[in-house]
Amino acid sequence: MSVQDDRREKQMVDRFNLEVPEDRKRSDVDAYLTIDGQTVAFELKSATNKGVSTVRDLGPNHFSKWKNIHWIFGVYDSTGNQLLHSYYASPDDMVPWISEKEAYVRPDVELAEHAVRGVSTDSVTDLLGEKDFYTKEDAKWIMKNQWRKERYVEAADLSVGTELRYSLHRMVELMQERCHYVMSRGATLNNPHIPASYIAKLPRITSEPAINLRRLVRAYLESTSSTDDATA
Repeated sequence: MSVQDDRREKQMVDRFNLEVPEDRKRSDVDAYLTIDGQTVAFELKSATNKGVSTVRDLGPNHFSKWKNIHWIFGVYDSTGNQLLHSYYASPDDMVPWISEKEAYVRPDVELAEHAVRGVSTDSVTDLLGEKDFYTKEDAKWIMKNQWRKERYVEAADLSVGTELRYSLHRMVELMQERCHYVMSRGATLNNPHIPASYIAKLPRITSEPAINLRRLVRAYLESTSSTDDATA
């Protein structure tokens, strides 16, 4: 995140009186709102006349993350310093745009799944040879920097003392996971923009941002609760 984007995000957090966990990581939810005993997750974006940039490598993980996310789009002046007004989007408001992108990458995702199913014991032995067990060095050669050291410990199923060892079956699982990771990275879109015309149709907040945001969120939560009750 650029310094300017970070500053804008903090400005929106303050303006809408949102909460940000102290240990938040870059890939985590941007902010939260606690309302009527519920915790609502928010994605915060800066809007321009060209629309809103999203993320690099948009793919299945983002679609899953955004399923229940609420959005705030902050529109700034030409200097990029002053927040003029904002737009609020409920999860339902974002369904058309997200569904369109999800449909676009679906063939590549399915291809990745088929490729994973093709990984077998022969795949492991062709690369690493037939062994009684495989070492952490073998596992790291497959997984590279995808895993943290804790994952290697958890995955080792034939360990002796502190020496990490992996069965052939477990190495197949590692290779399948690596295959899915490599393939799915290609099943993404590079920073697709949400058009300004799409954002302009959303509820606009021009005054009392914290109060009006809560009014809109509460209306959405009440509507979804009524729908759930009606279909129960």
